[in-house]
Amino acid sequence: MAANPGFPLVLDVKGWSVLVIGGDEEAAEKTQRLLESGARVTVISPTLNEALRQLAASARVLHRGRHFREADLEQTILVLNTIRGDRDFARMLLAKARGKGVLLWSVDYPEACSVTMPAVVASGHVRVAISTSGVAPALSGFMKEDLERILDAEFAVYVEWLGQLRDQAKANEPDAEKRRALLREALDGFRLLGKVQYPKVWLDERAKAASAVKRDA
Repeated sequence: MAANPGFPLVLDVKGWSVLVIGGDEEAAEKTQRLLESGARVTVISPTLNEALRQLAASARVLHRGRHFREADLEQTILVLNTIRGDRDFARMLLAKARGKGVLLWSVDYPEACSVTMPAVVASGHVRVAISTSGVAPALSGFMKEDLERILDAEFAVYVEWLGQLRDQAKANEPDAEKRRALLREALDGFRLLGKVQYPKVWLDERAKAASAVKRDA
């Protein structure tokens, strides 16, 4: 399947019903992210891992202890299918979701998704999404780890301070140009600096390609 960069956006799920199909660690991680975003989550699975059992016991999620039914698509805007190894189910789910106008993500089956889920780096209020358009998903994980080290706790505090400064400027400075100057000063000197370090196997490949070009010249 050809790579599809898609149309990047952030979906506001606060207060909306979202389905998570599956009861393993993947389902628990996606459920936690949805709860942090304010979604009303229903988990559909005959069994749950311990994290999901605790969420269900505390009524933070609604648990349907059975397999998926088409009626589950009613009154929801998004389905996250975390069941691995069942391509036929993923494809069936895509057809049903499209028929209902519901967005769908299925783990490991990009061809059976209407949305993709990038790797996300979270630091305070900042979110950085990383996608390789499905070409090299493992690379997203490596980039996420490095960016998490760069966007550390101090960065999160700095962003919080910027927000407070902006609120204070809006409340106390009626002159719009002076407000902008104040905020520009707070950002003056900020840079996100980095350098890509490539693995040896890639450097060797590039060297072979360069040698081949020289021989053919």
